[in-house]
Amino acid sequence: MRKEYDFSKASANPYTAKLRRQISIRLDMKAIEYFKEQAQKTGIPYQKLINLYLTECAATNKTLKLSWK
Repeated sequence: MRKEYDFSKASANPYTAKLRRQISIRLDMKAIEYFKEQAQKTGIPYQKLINLYLTECAATNKTLKLSWK
């Protein structure tokens, strides 16, 4: 091993933009069951399906339409 390394010509990691962060989130059981059913139909893990859906919402600037009664 060297005592020192020269990183002056190093390039940035191209995958850092695709990194994910683990968080805790509370979801209703109905929402979880829905995505688990979709996961069985598609063969995609339910957490990935939730991430894909939320990513699509963010990419298309989807706005929420809530009405409280």
